[in-house]
Amino acid sequence: MSELKCIGCGAELQSENENKKGYIPESGLKREDAICRRCYRLKHYNEIMDVDIDSGEFMTMLNSLYEVDGLIIKVIDAFDISASLIPSFNRIVGDKKVIAVINKTDLLPKSTNINRLIHRAKLMLKENGITAVETVAISALKNDGLDRLIDTMTKHARGKDVYVVGTTNVGKSTLINQLIRMTTGDADVITTSRFPGTTLDLIDIPLDGNAFIYDTPGVIVPSQMAHFVPKDDLKHITPSKEIKPVTFQLESGQTLFISGLARVDFESGEKNSFTVYASNQLTLHRTKTINADDFYEKHYNGLLAPPEIDSPVLTEDGKLHTFDVNEDSDIEISGYAFISISAGATVSVRVPSGVDVNLRQTIFKGGS
Repeated sequence: MSELKCIGCGAELQSENENKKGYIPESGLKREDAICRRCYRLKHYNEIMDVDIDSGEFMTMLNSLYEVDGLIIKVIDAFDISASLIPSFNRIVGDKKVIAVINKTDLLPKSTNINRLIHRAKLMLKENGITAVETVAISALKNDGLDRLIDTMTKHARGKDVYVVGTTNVGKSTLINQLIRMTTGDADVITTSRFPGTTLDLIDIPLDGNAFIYDTPGVIVPSQMAHFVPKDDLKHITPSKEIKPVTFQLESGQTLFISGLARVDFESGEKNSFTVYASNQLTLHRTKTINADDFYEKHYNGLLAPPEIDSPVLTEDGKLHTFDVNEDSDIEISGYAFISISAGATVSVRVPSGVDVNLRQTIFKGGS
């Protein structure tokens, strides 16, 4: 039996995983002109849905962009910048112009200095070999900064097509949906078609002349905490509204638990401020490091929940990351939290093995 493909985007139709491309309820497979749920939502509701693809397939798709002429929009999650970056990105997209869009600024405290955030993001982009002609901070969800982004896109696209690229959970689909609503009120202008050799879906949004926007499926980032909790618990660890930071004054020899999935040990240094930025639903608990092991064994699925976890993962399969904090910095736990710490501390962070932890110059204070 030959495989069935979506007539909208060309993806192989499947009913096993609704987060993967080509998903269609089993009842729809018998239809003559079957289309995947993503294309159905696009066709009937003008809505783009997130679809995950693995990194190998994603890189193949990006390589196809090397041959086309257009503007690249690289979407970055303000809450998880490191996991939003794509290695070898510049090499893949060639000499096309890139606009970096920092999304989800609504999650950060209102006191956040957006210019400082943009400055820090530019440094991280540069460190990862990504050159952007402009970097714009927005909140697609709150429709903040979209007018500025559209003006920037129009200026640099100059009638060429626009390709929106990003990893999963950066809010790329929300952004495209907002662009659709802002640039046209006609529900019939949107079409989908197969772009040769790729999994790109063509979204017809008038920008300047007859240019199109191409949406690309988001690549899975396996180092994010989201892949270590049940799907139903994502609502606990993923911020959905403005984060309320919590500051602890810690002495060396004290430990801070961020729910049952992260442990931060203050190894050495003078008294220091540890400010945690995480989902408001997560439990934060301070204890002495000498008591931390016993505390965790007793409370990993009780006092430290949510989310609920089946076993003491930090003990059974945890990985230790140690940092010497020599300047005001943020320790970023991918897709879970970041902790701002002043200079002059040695800190160890234990997370489930496979979750990324990075040290970056703080986006909130200090530095130049």
